Amino acid sequence: MIGRIWKRARRTQEAGSIVVDGARKATGGKTRTRVVMTMAVFFSIYAAIAGRLVYFGLQNPDQSGPPPSRVTAARPDIVDRNGEVLATDIKTSSLYAEPRHIVDADEAIEKLSAVLPEIDYEQTYRKLRSGAGFVWLQRQLTPKQEAEIMQLGIPGIGFRTEKRRFYPAGSTTAYIVGLTNIDNQGISGMEKYIDAQGLSDLQMSGLADPKDLKPVKLSIDLRVQHVVHDEIVTGLEKYHAIGAGAVVLSIKTGEVLAMASVPDFDPNNPYNAQDKDRLNRMSAGLYEMGSTFKSFTTAMALDSGRVSLSSTFDASRPLRVGRQTIHDFHSKGRVLSVPEVFIYSSNIGSAREALAVGIDGHREFLHRLGILEKMQTELPEVARPTEPRVWKQVNSMTIAFGHGVSTTPLQTAVGCAALMNGFLMEPTFLIRSQEEAMAVAKRVVNDKTVESMRYLYALNAEKGSGRNARVPGYRVGGKTGTAEKVVNGRYSKGKNFNAFVAAFPMDDPQYIVLTIADEPQPEKPGMGATAASNAGIMAGNIIRRSAAMLGVKPDFSHENGATLVSY
Repeated sequence: MIGRIWKRARRTQEAGSIVVDGARKATGGKTRTRVVMTMAVFFSIYAAIAGRLVYFGLQNPDQSGPPPSRVTAARPDIVDRNGEVLATDIKTSSLYAEPRHIVDADEAIEKLSAVLPEIDYEQTYRKLRSGAGFVWLQRQLTPKQEAEIMQLGIPGIGFRTEKRRFYPAGSTTAYIVGLTNIDNQGISGMEKYIDAQGLSDLQMSGLADPKDLKPVKLSIDLRVQHVVHDEIVTGLEKYHAIGAGAVVLSIKTGEVLAMASVPDFDPNNPYNAQDKDRLNRMSAGLYEMGSTFKSFTTAMALDSGRVSLSSTFDASRPLRVGRQTIHDFHSKGRVLSVPEVFIYSSNIGSAREALAVGIDGHREFLHRLGILEKMQTELPEVARPTEPRVWKQVNSMTIAFGHGVSTTPLQTAVGCAALMNGFLMEPTFLIRSQEEAMAVAKRVVNDKTVESMRYLYALNAEKGSGRNARVPGYRVGGKTGTAEKVVNGRYSKGKNFNAFVAAFPMDDPQYIVLTIADEPQPEKPGMGATAASNAGIMAGNIIRRSAAMLGVKPDFSHENGATLVSY
């Protein structure tokens, strides 16, 4: 009995031992699994770290300088209408330093000043002693400067390849193409316009890939631009003026084929670009345009239906209004027909034309032609015209001959183009077809007015003040404008702003050429200094040299013949 009980107890003890041993074995297996998993996680982390260390260790040590610059990202080429390059990117080296690696700042500056004498000693010293990881010392070095600095063997300095803008035409296209700053961002002209169209956003995002940037084609014809620039440079010197300018504008499309103003600057070295006299007088300068405004006054009178070419106006004596007295420069002392008012440039006759239309009609007409509105075009440098806050009769009468309002020469050219074809087209510096132009054009005068104004322009070149602008074979017409400038609130008899607006060929006008001379003097003692003596001659020279380039064929069958329009 006892034996059976002992055996049962023994079996029970053995069974418990087996259960305990199994539990211990199960617990040990789980612990080992956790250990293995933990080791695997740590191994993965350390493997990743080791891999990154190996990756960075294999990088080119020469790339330890600044990170890739976004602001010097690529810009598209700018080309003229024939594909000639006006602006392009070139590679240049810039000098930087890693102050932490500079051994002797004084010695480094002393050596650098031998190659870069213009370097600011104090500013450079502070940079080199700053302990920073990276500082710029000099941007856009010449290849010669780079080579000489490399030979100095200064530890802690290096070179970074950047992009900078190069302008093959130099000052010839300076005011149109514009400028970029040290970071290759557009700050004026068409360069600034291109940035405003989204290029700056691409640069900041690092997406300005040179392969994806198509050239920007302008309406400019570089051949004609050279002619215009050359003639106004010559005129500036010849007529001892403080400024000169010209524009060639397509009447059919509103495209600017050429435009220049002097004094100007070299965009490749624009050290004087901010000087006071460096102003694009054609679009950013405001002037009283003088008798060129008589084009608008006469067209307004004809278009109103209240005046015809056979109408007459009394110019026999000065016209008084309030305390103002209006005189004619070359008084005929008699009644004048509308064509005579135009070719004799009668202030009295023009004032009477304005009176025939009325103040409200006069103001409306000038706004209709865009003369007193801020011009809408791609070029950023555009001035806003000025006019009296309240127009009175005296204002309308003086504005009739170009005094009392100020506008830009380019707007004057655009307004005159509208008189030659009946439609106002905002000027453009980009390629535009005639169909595209007409899609946005606005009818401003009727066909009868256009025909009359063409006749008057041709007549003035034949018998009036436009004779100096005539070019054999090219049927030139136009109007002069000599305006006294306002100095200290009063008109100065010794300082004029002269202009000449020409259209050609007059049988079917294709182009407007407007030239200006700011404060010209007589070419020689005893000679005159009115617009016919300087601006008119400049316009004729530009047409003579560029007409063939513009595709205008000479025709000698009817030299400047002005056929009277009958109704």
